[in-house]
Amino acid sequence: MYTAIITDDNIIERDALFFHLSKIKNITVIASCNNGEETAALLQVQSADIVFSDIDMPRMNGIDLLKGISKPPVFIFISSFPEYAAESYNLDAIDYIIKPASFERVKKAVDKAIEYIEIKNNTKLYSEKFDPENQISEFGSRLSTDEFFFIKENNNYSKLNIQDITYIESMGDFSKIHINGQKKSVVLVSLKNIERQLSPKIFRRIHRQYIINLLQIGSVTNTEVQLLDKTIIPISSSYRQSLIESVVEGKLLKRFGD
Repeated sequence: MYTAIITDDNIIERDALFFHLSKIKNITVIASCNNGEETAALLQVQSADIVFSDIDMPRMNGIDLLKGISKPPVFIFISSFPEYAAESYNLDAIDYIIKPASFERVKKAVDKAIEYIEIKNNTKLYSEKFDPENQISEFGSRLSTDEFFFIKENNNYSKLNIQDITYIESMGDFSKIHINGQKKSVVLVSLKNIERQLSPKIFRRIHRQYIINLLQIGSVTNTEVQLLDKTIIPISSSYRQSLIESVVEGKLLKRFGD
């Protein structure tokens, strides 16, 4: 069983989130707080696995709450303002939900948070913080091949073929590599550092939380990319423009005058 704290200055929003969480069997809400100050004080005497926090609150907002905790629980932000998302991911929040939060969206965030917690608890590898300035990552330097790379899993080195990778997802200070056939591999490398090491000719960041394999694109809309395996990945407006200009338009079938 995992414990959670809800932080929101709006009692209606708190109650709605509590209702959603009450339907998830492995989550117990231990407290519901009005603002960040109240939550910060509570965390000094009471531990929690996950904090669900609004951002725009009086006295102490959600961003300052997370910044002020030296060893914070897993944070999931729930906000009406999408413009705060980038900063929250820079602070390694595990997810960012736009209000109104549906049960399905809350459940997805909870599953991701629990997966993160279990990996950190059960795998010794992830107890060591990756420092790109002082350590060599599992990937090494920028890859010179467009065919494969190796990752370190416990004491083994596993080869991943580029063509088999569908997308890579941020999990805070490590990342999850999704592979054809529903397989997944987790590496202790942040998405930012993965982006620096993989070839931009094949892998492209389209969201603060996602890098996709360009070979796996099925279609692109204003808000999402559908991969060949039907997986839907959200695309941010800033990344979409770059993707369209540098990738899609170069391969666009065009009409020329006779």
